[in-house]
Amino acid sequence: MDMERTERIIRGTDCVAEGAAWLAARDPRFAAALTLTGPLPLRLRDDGFAQLLSAITSQQVSVASARAIWARLEEAGQTTPEAILDSGEEALRALGLSRQKARYAVALAEAGLDYEALRGLPTPEVTRQLVAVKGIGIWTAEIYAMFSLGRADVFAPGDLALQEGARLLFDLPERPREKALRQMAEAWSPRRSVAARVLWAYYHVMKQREGIA
Repeated sequence: MDMERTERIIRGTDCVAEGAAWLAARDPRFAAALTLTGPLPLRLRDDGFAQLLSAITSQQVSVASARAIWARLEEAGQTTPEAILDSGEEALRALGLSRQKARYAVALAEAGLDYEALRGLPTPEVTRQLVAVKGIGIWTAEIYAMFSLGRADVFAPGDLALQEGARLLFDLPERPREKALRQMAEAWSPRRSVAARVLWAYYHVMKQREGIA
């Protein structure tokens, strides 16, 4: 399946800039946010096993801790499914993964996902296949589709920074919950991934102004 024909793909900064202009033209609040944030980052990254393993490693730990653990995994050569299946859970725990995350890492290695095939699948099917793997939730699947596969019309409403960014930008009385924000984001289709970039950037600008981040 040719994704170019079925779903918009973000391939470079021009795609992000075009999406930002589209959003700004449809909602003055996005236009106001963009005057503060300036050009949005591309944020694309590699796809494949290592990206998902890194996401599992980063769950519920600080950025510094996640980086330290990942560095140990890389140094030990434990970033491929073959190596992880060879070594097993105890070896991963010795490198800093919790018992639960070690199980998740092995489950990901055992899943045998066809990462090349994922590139050509519709986003709902990509998400379905990813969340079927133990340890991968909807947030991780949506972030993977957004940044590793470059899908332009994906949103991750479970993300707390996106929820807070939406509260601030749209002057909401409270932070919207995941279901409410997912419904809200439908108005930004087919450029929801760019809307997410705006909200993340706006959130960071506002928090810096408050001296919080």
